Amino acid sequence: MKEKFYITTAIPYCSGKPHIGNTYEVILTDAIARYKRQRGYDVFFLTGTDEHGLKIENAAKEKGITPKQYVDEVCDRVKGIWKLVGASYDKFIRTTDAYHEEAVKGIFKRLLDQGDIYKGEYEGWYCVPDESFFTDTQVTDGKCPDCGRPVQRAKEEAYFFRMSKYADRLLKHIEDNPEFIEPEARAKEMINNFIKPGLQDLCVTRSSFTWGVPVPGDEKHVIYVWIDALSNYITAMGYSVDEKGELYSKYWPCDVHVIGKDIVRFHTIYWPILLMALGEPLPKKIYGHGWMNFGVDKMSKSRGNVMYADDLVNYFGVDGVRYYALSEMPYSADGSITYDALIGKYNTDLANNLGNLVSRTVAMNKKYFEGVVPQPGEEQGPDAELKAAVLEAIAGVDKGMEGYHVADAVGCVFDMLRRANKYIDETTPWVLAKTEEGRVRLKTVIYNLLESIRVGACLLIPFIPETAEKILSALSTDNRRLEFGGLESGITLGELAPLFARIDEAKMMERIAADREAAFPTAKAEEKQEEAKAEEEEKEYEALAPQITFDEFLKPDLRVAKVLDCVAVPKSKKLLKLQLDLGFDKRQVLSGIAKFYKPEELIGRKVIMVANLAPRMMNGEESNGMVLATGEKDVRVLFAADDAVIGDRVC
Repeated sequence: MKEKFYITTAIPYCSGKPHIGNTYEVILTDAIARYKRQRGYDVFFLTGTDEHGLKIENAAKEKGITPKQYVDEVCDRVKGIWKLVGASYDKFIRTTDAYHEEAVKGIFKRLLDQGDIYKGEYEGWYCVPDESFFTDTQVTDGKCPDCGRPVQRAKEEAYFFRMSKYADRLLKHIEDNPEFIEPEARAKEMINNFIKPGLQDLCVTRSSFTWGVPVPGDEKHVIYVWIDALSNYITAMGYSVDEKGELYSKYWPCDVHVIGKDIVRFHTIYWPILLMALGEPLPKKIYGHGWMNFGVDKMSKSRGNVMYADDLVNYFGVDGVRYYALSEMPYSADGSITYDALIGKYNTDLANNLGNLVSRTVAMNKKYFEGVVPQPGEEQGPDAELKAAVLEAIAGVDKGMEGYHVADAVGCVFDMLRRANKYIDETTPWVLAKTEEGRVRLKTVIYNLLESIRVGACLLIPFIPETAEKILSALSTDNRRLEFGGLESGITLGELAPLFARIDEAKMMERIAADREAAFPTAKAEEKQEEAKAEEEEKEYEALAPQITFDEFLKPDLRVAKVLDCVAVPKSKKLLKLQLDLGFDKRQVLSGIAKFYKPEELIGRKVIMVANLAPRMMNGEESNGMVLATGEKDVRVLFAADDAVIGDRVC
C-alpha cells in the first residue's frame, strides 16, 4: 500500500489576476507533488480560491455585476494560469462551493455551541483592502501595519473566537515538534512576537458587508476568512462536523501546507487553534516560503513592476518560467526576478548547459552509430567521475526535496549536467571516431552521455516536466529508474524536439519594453521624466567651473569609504544604491553609475566620497554623500588603494 502525501497551496484571494509571485507558490507545490508521485507516494494536491469579502463585493459593484459573477471570472483566470504553468493538482476548491459553505456553517455552530465563539463588539482601525481590524498601537500615522494604506475607524457587533484558551497548548505543540513550522526563523517569530506576548481573541465575523457565508441563526453577520478560507483544507476532503468523509479519513492530517511568509501567522496560530477546538489532528508541517520580488522590491501594479506568468510563458516558455522560479527562490529568504536575470539564466543553464548537452550527444550518436544506443565497454578515465556525479545528483535531489530546499535540488541536477558537458571535452568523441580503436572507446563515451541525460531527464520531471518528457521521448525510453545503466543498448533514438533556443537579449528586452510600456503607461512616463531630469542635471557640468580659493577647496570633506552593499535603484536605469562604511559612520549614497558598473563589481571596494554633502532625495531614496568619479559618457569611479584606511581624509 502506498504511503499517502497530502499537500496544499494557500488559496489566493479572488480579487484579480495572480502575478508571478502568487504563481510561484503553485509551481513550487506542483514540483513537490510531482517529486512525491515519482517516489511512489499516493499524493493528493489541493489548491483553490478564496472568494468572499468586502473587497470582492466592492469590486463587483464597480463592474456592475454580482459578486458571484465577479469571482467566476477571476476563478477561471486563476485556473487558466495554473493550467498554463503545469499545475498537476487533484482538486480545486472554491469557498463559494455549496458543500464548503455548509461545512463552514457547521464548524461555526459547533464552536459557538461549545463556547469557543462568543458574541461581542469590536472597535478599532479597519483596513478595507486587507479586511482586518487593528488596535491604536498597531496603526502608525493612520496607515495599515500590513499594507501601508489608510485605515478608517470602525465599530461593529461581532463574534469572537477564544484564542487565548488554546495558547499554551499551541506553544507546547510548536516547541515539542520543531519540524511543525519551517523555516525555523518563522517559528521563532510566531512564538516571540505573537504567542508569548499573549493571544487576543479573534474577530471571526463581519457585519459591514454581506458577501460571505452567513452565521447560522444570525444572518446579518457573515463568517470571516479565518474560519471560511482556512477550513478549506479539510472541507475539500469531505469534512463536516457530522461526517468526516472518505478523503479526509485517508489523507488528513495534511503533510504540508505550502504558504507565503505573509500568512504564516494565520496558518500556524489561527488554523491549529481552530483544529484543536474541533478536536482534529494538526497538519504535520507549515512551510512558509519567501516572496518573489521584482529585483529588490515587492511587486506592485502602481509601481509598474508586476510580472504575470502568462506573459513570461509567452517570452520564455512554460519550463523556462518554472526553472527560473524553482531555481532562484532560496529556502528561507526572498527570491528576485528581473527580465535580464531570466534571460541570463535561460541562456546559461537551459540553452547552453542542458539543451546543448542533449543536442550534441544525440547528434553524435546519430553520426557515429546511426542513432543506435551502443553497448558500453570497460570503464576508463573520467567514466567513474561522471557516474559518481550522476549518483550524487540523485542523492542531492532527494535530500533537497525532502527538506523543501527545492532550489538546491534543482542545482544538483544542473551541476551533474555541467559535469557531463565537461566529460565531452575530456573524452573528445570527434577524435575517438577517427580510429578503429577509438571507436571502441567511443561506444562507452556515447553510452555514458546518453545515460547521464536519461537520469537527468528523470530527475527534472518534477521541475520542467515538458522538457523532461521530450528528452525521454528522444531517447526512446520509458525507463525512469534512478540508477546508472538503465538505458537499453541496441534501441534506436527518436527525433529530438527543440528544447531551448538561445535568446537574443537585446531583441527580447526591446520586445518586453514595448509590451510593458503599453501595459504600464504611467510607470513608463515617470521613468522618462526621471531620465530627462538626469540629463538636465548632467548639462550643468559641461562648462568649466569658476575658480575657487584654497580655503574653498578644503570645504568638501573627502573620505575613504568601503562599499558594504550595492543594488540597482528600481525604475532608474542610471542609479545604484550603495551602503558605505566610513569606520565611524555608515551612509547610503546614490550614484548615477548603473550603466557603467554592476553592483557586484563595487561591493568590497574602497571609494572616495564627499562625506559632508547635504542629504538629498533621488528617485524616492535619500542620498547622504557622493562617490567621486570621472567622465560623463564613460564614467569611472575613483577607487582608493586596497590598503587605504576607511574613514581617512583625502588631502
